[in-house]
Amino acid sequence: MTCHLISCSFFSQHAEQFLVATRRGAASIPFLVVILEKQCSGEKSKITVTPKKAALTGSARKIKDNAADWHNLMLKWEKTNETAFSAASRIVNLKISVQSYEKMLIDDTVTAHENTGKDKEELEGLCLQLLELLEKMQQIQLKMEKLTSTFKGVCDLEAYQCSGENPRPILFHTWPTTLFYETSLKMSEMYKKEISLKAMIVGEIAHTSDQDLLMVYLSCWLYQPYVDNSIKVLLESMLLETGHRPM
Repeated sequence: MTCHLISCSFFSQHAEQFLVATRRGAASIPFLVVILEKQCSGEKSKITVTPKKAALTGSARKIKDNAADWHNLMLKWEKTNETAFSAASRIVNLKISVQSYEKMLIDDTVTAHENTGKDKEELEGLCLQLLELLEKMQQIQLKMEKLTSTFKGVCDLEAYQCSGENPRPILFHTWPTTLFYETSLKMSEMYKKEISLKAMIVGEIAHTSDQDLLMVYLSCWLYQPYVDNSIKVLLESMLLETGHRPM
């Protein structure tokens, strides 16, 4: 075979193939010869390069980031809510247990034991834990309100820039900018009402002796009556529109 000078670019293009062939030894020599012959004969492989999409800037970038933040905040809310529900369940179970023991003590069917003081200490600890979790959820809810305010700011800026007869742009697929704000506001209002309900439950759960009412509190905490099931559709629609979900 005639020897030719091989360009440095050729070696850089096939560096990985040469490395594998070298490790394999003589058995891979034919493989190397084929590559060299292709290079020497001027044969070129066709490579399809997919152009990168231009990076989003300005209002579009802000809206897309906000949609991702909404997704992350909702995940944090659900995780914290589950932990808080576990603490609330322990509070209710402990209160029912203590009440049953105190009733039997009054009826003189059992004798007093030292665990009563420990139960009260555990109850206080659980109430403090639930209060801390409530504060975390309140911080999450405030961040949701800030996202909604940011959407409102983007809408106001667009209204200023497109005053008069200038048409308002569609930044992604079909949604006008105002729909992002309206969707965020609707979701934010759900969580605002829900956090108010949870704050009321935290304030009452440690002082309520009615077992039926305690079970109602637990049910409300778990099922979150103010967070409508449609919120998942609203979030997924926003993620789909902004490109976080494939069309």
